[in-house]
This record gives sequence, structure tokens and C-alpha cells, in this order.
Amino acid sequence: MTSVLEHTDGTDSGLKRFLATLSGVDKVGVEARAAMLGTRSIKTTSKAWAIDTAISMVDLTTLEGADTPGKVRALCEKAIRPDPTDSTVPSVGAVCVYNDLVKIARTHLDDNNGARIPVAAVTTAFPSGRATMAVKIRDTHDALDAGATEIDMVIDRGAFLAGRYGEVFEEIRAIKAICKDRAHLKVILETGELVTYDNVKKASFLAMMAGADFIKTSTGKVTPAATPPVVLTMLEAVRDYYEMTGIRIGVKAAGGIRTTKDAIKQLVLVNETVGSEWLSPTLFRIGASALLNDLLLQRMKMRTGHYASANYVTVD
Repeated sequence: MTSVLEHTDGTDSGLKRFLATLSGVDKVGVEARAAMLGTRSIKTTSKAWAIDTAISMVDLTTLEGADTPGKVRALCEKAIRPDPTDSTVPSVGAVCVYNDLVKIARTHLDDNNGARIPVAAVTTAFPSGRATMAVKIRDTHDALDAGATEIDMVIDRGAFLAGRYGEVFEEIRAIKAICKDRAHLKVILETGELVTYDNVKKASFLAMMAGADFIKTSTGKVTPAATPPVVLTMLEAVRDYYEMTGIRIGVKAAGGIRTTKDAIKQLVLVNETVGSEWLSPTLFRIGASALLNDLLLQRMKMRTGHYASANYVTVD
């Protein structure tokens, strides 16, 4: 397979030429297909499998200014054993925190049988991305040095919307070079600020070409975020990129996914667009906090035939 980079010299003008060759996104078509796939009914054993799969894909997240070490430790406990009364519930995909809390999360996971759970850190002046490159680089180094093995960086949406594609490309490449073999790189597009599906597709390709291991919808701070049509557009970009290069890129849907029904709709989108190979935490993640509680409640309902009380799950 040839690299798509063979068709561009990586300069701003070269990237513009390549991105101009991408077919436009049919707004009516993508919204209609996402709506149609959202009507798929998943029941009984398939639903049970989907719930456990979704739990294993959750990046259990807290990204608030009021986050404390105690809150992060409690989140890590929940990541390891989402339901302390049921050892058959899988652990989550990762714990996602600000980089100054990475060491606390990593230490607590390692000390409590959670060594296999990655810690993801948001960097590069999350969520705005408004900082000098030197600050973004330092931010990323701090997260890696504290033990992060996944980096969730934000792109400079202002540069992208102004057509400075080369600038965005080089920032992603620089952060990827820092990650090297130490961490997977997730590139946050902040789709709510990109406005159009065409921009989402272009930003997806730009990030993948620059070295992203995952492309991610949103910081969770801007709406709309992980809407089904947006996720579908990104999945189609990932599918097309795989067909062009033979390289599988992951997708992380974050922002607005709060219920089991929402999560299952995402899994249907994945299966029907890129195939079952992507139905794994290695290639699909859901950034969420409240979602996990609903998945646990629905799981208990399927297992026991009744809903647990609200006190059954923790308030995060």
C-alpha cells in the first residue's frame, strides 16, 4: 500500500491540493444513513455483548477545574471494578485526566490491580488549543513523564478554519514525534467548531496523515459533539484511509454520549461502516463519565430482570 503522503509534499499548498481531491460529504445522505442505523434494534444476547463491549471501550473521564486527587483515585477504583459486586463486568478502556493528575491516576491503578488500564492525558492547551508550540510540547512531555500512555491533543481550530493546514499538520507531527513508542496519540478535532461535515472529513484526513493513532470528535466542552452523522463521517474517513494505506486508525467518540442506547448506536455505526475489526478498545473508544452508570444499570436489568436503585452506582 502507498502512503497518502506520497501525493503531497506536506506543505500548506500541497495539503490543500490533496484535501481538495477528497469528495464532499453528502449532508442529506450522511444524516439519513446515521438516522437509519440508529433505528437498529439490538436485543438479548447481542445487547448483553454490546453493553460489555461498550464498558470496555469507555475512557472514564474527569476534566473539571475542581478535580481533586481523591476524585481521581475514586475514578480509578471504578475503572478497575466498575461494579464491585460483579467481577464479570470488564474494566474500562482508559482513565482520562488532566496531565497534572496523571501520576496520581497511574500510581493508584498500578497499586490496585489496574496496571493494564492506560492513563490518557489531555494536552496541548486543552480544550482551547490556544498556546505557543513550546507550551504544547512542554504540556505533552509533562504528561508522558508522569506516566501517560495515551495523549489526547487538540488541534488549532483557528488555524484549520483559516486554511493554515500545514500549521495544523506540523503541530500534530511534532506531538507524534514526542509520543514515539511511549504513547498512542489521539487527535481531537472539536467537530462542533468545524461547522461542516466537509471540514470534519478534511480534518480527519489531515490528522491521520500527520500520524494520529486515533481521531477524536470533541473535548466534551463544545456542542454539538459526537453526533451520529459526525461519527459516521469520521468512520468513513477512517475506512477510506485504510483502503488507501492499509493502516487502521482508531476513532474516539466523546461528548454527549450518556445512555446505553447512545452507546449501542455508536457500535452499530462502527460495525456497519468499518466492520467488526474496529469493535475493540484498540480501535474504538467512547469518552464519557455518566455513560458508565447507565451501562451498569442496564446490565443489571438484563441479568436480574429489574433495575437497581439509584444508589447502586456512584455519582462521579
